[in-house]
Amino acid sequence: MQTELVKPTQLVKTLQTSRQYTLAVAEAMPEKDYEFKPAGGGWNFRELLQHIAYGIEWWEDNYIKGNKTDWAPPATKLKKNQVIASLNDAYNRLKKTMESEKLTPDAVHGFYTTLDHITHHRGQAVLHLRIHGIEPPEYTY
Repeated sequence: MQTELVKPTQLVKTLQTSRQYTLAVAEAMPEKDYEFKPAGGGWNFRELLQHIAYGIEWWEDNYIKGNKTDWAPPATKLKKNQVIASLNDAYNRLKKTMESEKLTPDAVHGFYTTLDHITHHRGQAVLHLRIHGIEPPEYTY
């Protein structure tokens, strides 16, 4: 059975939309509130965004490229601009992977799983904004 390959054009467009919205959410929170954590546990805003950045790289390695790497996120005390740079780096790396060649159906599935992970945690970040009385950026698709 032959596996059909997929061209990445639409996937990259979808990735760029995810990047723009994620960065808009990251920018919306004042740096002084990056340490905020809702009652009952979970991550503060900084940790949540850094988790997204690390998750993009980990999901890409494991589910798009097919490499098996351990889940070992570093602790973070990055400043707001460093967190945003980390998100940009992760998105840039994934974009490069998506553009590099035709992708197998498994890699495409891994891509969408990565986006699902981003969306899940970005929704939590939006809640952080709302708790602070900050209107989240308008969602685009």
